[in-house]
Amino acid sequence: MDRSKTSLINRIEQAIPQMSKGQKAIAAFILGHYEHAAYITAARIGEEAGVSESTVVRFAMELGFEGYPHFQKALQEELKGRLTSVQRMKVTARMGEKEDILSAVLLSDIEKLKRTYDRIDRVSFNRAVDLILSAGKIYILGVRSASPLASFLGFYFNLIFDNIRLVHTTSVSEMFEQILSVQAGDVVIGISFPRYSKRTIKAMAYARTTGATVIAITDKADNPIAASADVCLLAPSDMASFVDSLVAPLSVINALIATIGYRRQDVVAAKLEKLEHVWDEYDVYDKGDVT
Repeated sequence: MDRSKTSLINRIEQAIPQMSKGQKAIAAFILGHYEHAAYITAARIGEEAGVSESTVVRFAMELGFEGYPHFQKALQEELKGRLTSVQRMKVTARMGEKEDILSAVLLSDIEKLKRTYDRIDRVSFNRAVDLILSAGKIYILGVRSASPLASFLGFYFNLIFDNIRLVHTTSVSEMFEQILSVQAGDVVIGISFPRYSKRTIKAMAYARTTGATVIAITDKADNPIAASADVCLLAPSDMASFVDSLVAPLSVINALIATIGYRRQDVVAAKLEKLEHVWDEYDVYDKGDVT
């Protein structure tokens, strides 16, 4: 069995017949309370399951992990796509019982930015820049919590390009209607993070069949969003609460806009100069004038 393609929850379920009595108790607790088990210590799981901490550690190792911390991290990663909003809210409530939520969220976001800086694939990033600059049309997809990211990218791309299509949808059929004209030479940018949008997954798969180039902005390379992508730009979106943390993805998008803007700085400068005159004429921005 290829463990890389089998969910951790399924691996636990499949291993139960071969487990000892104590290990079965651990498995039962984890499967019944996985949103809680993913964030507590091995000792606490042992207490809940009525076994020793060492039995919990052996349980993790027999599933193929170096130790309990690696098992716990894998469980947390898997649960990002499984937890409902109510279950995420429970995680937030437990966090508030033991720590300052403000500090926890800010420190978590700082850690995600550092992790993104250390791990992002510069080759993929530069390839995405080149593909976007040479695209016939550029389609940007992002729904639900990813919608603000798509709108942010679309807003600034409209200052750089004349061939942008920000896809706004409330249904799968509407999304397909808006990307129906996608063809070879176009670039489709799909943005999605756990829990992954089926609308975005289906639209990206369709775009791939047209011969268009597909770029995914998501959290990892082995998820349904990345499956149809030619290029993936990865940034973590770890759940600190029922709210998706999109600080790292936004930073990657910001870098993408800045790099492309630099590559087309003459065009951008000319367009911004025209816009400044329009903004002044129609009094778009507050300049602090005293009235």
